[in-house]
Amino acid sequence: MSPSAIEATSAFYATSPGLRLFRLSFTTVQRLWPALAVQAAYRLFGTPLPPRWMARHRPWDAPWQIGTLPFEDASITLYTRTSAPDAPNAPVVLLVHGWGGHAGQMLALAEAVADLGLQPVIAEMPAHGRSRGAISNLPQFARAIDYLGARLQHQGQPVRALVAHSLGANAAAFSVSRGLPVERLVLLAPPASPRAFTHLFAAVFGLSERTRAAMQQRVETREGVLMAQLEPAVVGPRIQRPTLVVHDREDRINAFADGLAYQQAIGGAQLLATQGLGHRKLLKDPQVLDALKDFLR
Repeated sequence: MSPSAIEATSAFYATSPGLRLFRLSFTTVQRLWPALAVQAAYRLFGTPLPPRWMARHRPWDAPWQIGTLPFEDASITLYTRTSAPDAPNAPVVLLVHGWGGHAGQMLALAEAVADLGLQPVIAEMPAHGRSRGAISNLPQFARAIDYLGARLQHQGQPVRALVAHSLGANAAAFSVSRGLPVERLVLLAPPASPRAFTHLFAAVFGLSERTRAAMQQRVETREGVLMAQLEPAVVGPRIQRPTLVVHDREDRINAFADGLAYQQAIGGAQLLATQGLGHRKLLKDPQVLDALKDFLR
């Protein structure tokens, strides 16, 4: 957990006056009502920011069809490109955004996929964009990916490749490691350690170690998975698919070392190290789009 990551995340959350007040009051709540502090931390930890309504009404061009699938107590929104005559029969490439992200961030990548004659499908995770739900987390992302993979295969559209960004990449790697049937995997700026992120979260909001540990335990208990099971050293060796990892050396959200950890843990994985793109600009960078096309051909 680097100081730059804490600074970037702190600046990101500090844009909301309500959250600044939340942090100021947290010290008192932790001292007087420890259980309430854990509940509040758990809720905030699972709340995507910026709020999903900010991405809900983004315009989409005519070649895209928007549909919704019920999922758990929320939903998943799917964006399917339908302009090509053979689109329904083309191999599917599933694209997944990161935490606090939305489908529009994956649009340039999806268009690059379509240029290859493949069928891009962008999935908007629960509590993000147009999808229903108030809170989410990494294990739910992984379950949603598993569900979509199974549903598409049942419909005669098996997923040829999975392309995912940030926390979505973390979830995608976990899904593939558990047997999600895809031919290729692309991880864009993945975070290496969910547990480390809980420490970053605690540093930003002033959580004590006692509160942080209890919050982590609550997540693990409710989701039925330990955060240690999501680390690259555990997940990587179980991925037996060609994998491309793309990470920028100046990423201030997920450090370059995070992407390197995945590349080293996954046998034969390729690494594209970019410079000066940060965490999100790589999603539409021409060099990255060309590398994606070369990898998927």
